[in-house]
Amino acid sequence: MRITVIANSKRERPSFKVALLIDEMLLRQGVETDLLDLADYKIPFCGDEEEYVLEIEMIRNKLLNADAFVMVSSETHGSFSGVLKNVLDYYGEEFSRKPIAVATASTDKSGGINASVQLQHVILGLGAYPMPVKLTVPEVQSAFDKNFQVLDPLVTQMAEQFVEELLWFSRAIWNAKQKTMSTGLKLLSKHIRMREC
Repeated sequence: MRITVIANSKRERPSFKVALLIDEMLLRQGVETDLLDLADYKIPFCGDEEEYVLEIEMIRNKLLNADAFVMVSSETHGSFSGVLKNVLDYYGEEFSRKPIAVATASTDKSGGINASVQLQHVILGLGAYPMPVKLTVPEVQSAFDKNFQVLDPLVTQMAEQFVEELLWFSRAIWNAKQKTMSTGLKLLSKHIRMREC
């Protein structure tokens, strides 16, 4: 199973520290991960893609190869990142029927709760499965040091619980898909054999 962590903030990127923490925790659990840093890509507004076909296809391939996602966003003006929303407007089937967890961060005490709720609604609109448990990191600017190390033990504890839930949720859906595929192949094989008789 492969989990892609999508980091999307292009400004001072406080939420990027959260994305790195989640990615590191998943790697320690032996999970194959892909940290998709949207700051590494030139992504135009949806509809202006002619000039950036290669970048859009590179992201598409990364999304298609993922079995589950973590979307990490800072809260800006009471909502999640416009950079992330623009990317989500390009894609649909790449997220369809896949589990997606949400982590948000803010510089105030809210932890980005508004952004997390809105992002879960968008995930439903993509035909994906939003994980009920969210990670919200308040006052993110003081939760990490300049080397991205966690200073607040509560953040570490919340992130560990979040990753534990993410792994359970993702594996449950992944296993159900594998079982459905296996059953479908058996039925197809049986149908072919019956036609051959």
